[in-house]
Amino acid sequence: MSRNRREPAALKVAIRPAVAADLDALVALEHAAFATDRAERRAIRHAIRSPSMTLLAALAQDGGEDILVGAATLERRSTSLVARLSSIAVAPARAGHGLGSLLLDAAEADTVGHGRTRLRLEVRADNGAGIRLYERRGYVRIGTKPDYYEDGMEAWCYEKALALA
Repeated sequence: MSRNRREPAALKVAIRPAVAADLDALVALEHAAFATDRAERRAIRHAIRSPSMTLLAALAQDGGEDILVGAATLERRSTSLVARLSSIAVAPARAGHGLGSLLLDAAEADTVGHGRTRLRLEVRADNGAGIRLYERRGYVRIGTKPDYYEDGMEAWCYEKALALA
């Protein structure tokens, strides 16, 4: 059995929409996962509450307790069939366990569930793991954005067509 797009058997993860009680853990994840370009607390709170956004929380069982180990933020406009994956974060201690792929699965399902047919994203040009994940999953590079990140790094822009159920 292939483990492609699945977490290792030892790691049980549930993905659900974030709730207000997740705010502190989401802020901590943002600081652990990103050295720059971090979402601020108020932006995370807005994403949890916004009807035009979805903030997905990935929770792993650790000693009987749910621990936030990843998150993905999606944005939608009412006039567009395109959604944007604005952030995907995995706790550094959980990197390499397939969480990015699980979050991407959930983001794509959320996109389709909201009636959108395309998902777009930006990724740092130096994020080899992210680029490999997106390209393996059928995302096509559609452009670049020079000087996109705080440190001047350019972003590579990707898009994938999604089939509505």
